[in-house]
Amino acid sequence: MNEVNDSHWYVVQTRVNSETKAARNLIRQGFETYLPRYLKNRSHAGKIEKVAAPLFPRYLFVQINIATQRWRAVQSTFGVSHLVTNGPSPVPVAEQVLCMLRSREDQRGFVKLDRRPQFSVGEKVRVLAGAFADNLGLFDGLGDRDRIAILLDLLGRKVRVSIEADMVAAA
Repeated sequence: MNEVNDSHWYVVQTRVNSETKAARNLIRQGFETYLPRYLKNRSHAGKIEKVAAPLFPRYLFVQINIATQRWRAVQSTFGVSHLVTNGPSPVPVAEQVLCMLRSREDQRGFVKLDRRPQFSVGEKVRVLAGAFADNLGLFDGLGDRDRIAILLDLLGRKVRVSIEADMVAAA
């Protein structure tokens, strides 16, 4: 049988903030890995910058041929917490899952997320970061590009604020 056809994708749980380290060490051992990443907005020192982040924090995919590769070595790889199993055997991931993720990647390899908020006008939202962090407001509509408009109670009146869509969540 063809060795590649006997390979399947599996999920590895990594140690905290060790996704890249685990992937690098698995590659050194001859495994193929896939760590889907996206660009997220990070607020630091009053500035918002885009940084690469794992799409699934603490998880990555590894391709293993159970018949020919020493898959148990994955468990003791530096940066890996454990291989996701069902009892003693690793659980394969459907190939379509990886195909769907890869189909959403841009030319730089980052997964493009649907930025459209799933809020209805008037729905309560909580600001997660930035100058208005932890404030509650009401969703007021879409703004420009990746921004939305929310109404915040400031100084006793409702003020319309434009904010990054990924900086709010349902309250």
